[in-house]
Amino acid sequence: MALDDLASIRPPTAAARDLQQRAHRAIPGGAHTYAKGDDQFPRNAPPLLVRGEGARVWDSDGNEFVEYGGGLRAIVLGHGHPHVVEAVQKAIVDGTNFARPSVLEVEAAEDLLAFLDRPDWMVKFTKNGSDANSSALRLARAATGRELVAVCRDQPFFSVEDWFIGTTPMDAGIPAAVRDLTVAFPYDDLDALRVLLADRTVAAVVMEAAKYDDPSPGWFEGVRRLCDETGTVFVLDEMITGVRWPGRTAMGHYGIQPDLATYGKALGNGFSVSAVTGRRELMELGGLHHDRPRVFLASYTHGAESTGLAACRAVTAVGMENDIGAGIAARGEALEARLNAVSRACGVDEHFFAWGPGQVLVFVTRDADGAPSQVLRALAMQELVAGGVLGTSLVMSLAHGESEFDQTVAAWERAAAVYARALEDGTAGLLRGHPTSPVWRRYN
Repeated sequence: MALDDLASIRPPTAAARDLQQRAHRAIPGGAHTYAKGDDQFPRNAPPLLVRGEGARVWDSDGNEFVEYGGGLRAIVLGHGHPHVVEAVQKAIVDGTNFARPSVLEVEAAEDLLAFLDRPDWMVKFTKNGSDANSSALRLARAATGRELVAVCRDQPFFSVEDWFIGTTPMDAGIPAAVRDLTVAFPYDDLDALRVLLADRTVAAVVMEAAKYDDPSPGWFEGVRRLCDETGTVFVLDEMITGVRWPGRTAMGHYGIQPDLATYGKALGNGFSVSAVTGRRELMELGGLHHDRPRVFLASYTHGAESTGLAACRAVTAVGMENDIGAGIAARGEALEARLNAVSRACGVDEHFFAWGPGQVLVFVTRDADGAPSQVLRALAMQELVAGGVLGTSLVMSLAHGESEFDQTVAAWERAAAVYARALEDGTAGLLRGHPTSPVWRRYN
């Protein structure tokens, strides 16, 4: 049977392609976030989405998809979660931004510190993770009087600001003097970090707690010890792990003791809110109650805008009553087992498989020699899209349930069968359109 006969969702219509062209005429790259760009998806992926509900989204042609990785992993409760919607609706009728601080700002700050189990810390809200991380670095530099920053080189993203983008292949437009102020260290390698901190005077060590695999025992304690010995500020980026990890946060799950920690993404279930949090003696440098040089910590017109703070309060309230991360992890582990059973049955389990912790499940695409393949990734995604499954990952929310998983398994079975053919005969005639591409590349 021809592949087209198997398809449940047809490619985008001419009307959808016209919308896509309008997007490219008005927006560089056709999207406001690189990870949502056309180069990240197969040719048959929906060009633009119209709405979402729970774990599903609809495109401009009216097609319905099970969505994974919603909001770049921000959607943790599901689209349109009633608690979040109710909180935001209530907040906006009372006004969204004022000339003085609102009571909501205090309540959201207290709620977040309680959620983090850090009642002695302080918090400053921002609108995105880049702002929060850059604010943390400014604090660290002010507190230490140092300029160099050390970032974990095995973790893909910390900020859109020059101090980080200058470390990537997309460093066009960033002065060499700025690039030289950031150095890198490998994850889970205490010896390498020890040498770096001994050789260089560093203001801050910046890292995520984990990406997929847990680190070796003693890693976090070792980082804490090295930072104490060298007077370096330990900044923990919890944009992904916050709310989504079992135990509420990576700090709670692993028992990490950073000086500063940053949050975003799932914190607002898709609404724009992020935060820099940390020890009072550091955070107060951005306040009024000290006699040291003033630090411009974070000051944004929309930093305390009410919808994000109301959403944050709703998410932390749900998270105080339920271990959101544990619930998602259990769902992910169950789905991983089902998908990999299908891959084994199709004989592609060493090449096309689900992998990682359940709370941040992804899929791997390798060629016949075992090397990562963007061509086969595009092919697999193409067949998943044809089966009504959309996403560059398998990262889910609490809204994902059995009906979504059954549809995903059916689409995966289709993709695995086509993948097996491609490993034998190549992708010619199977892949329609271009391979996917990594975001971090110097040229298009």
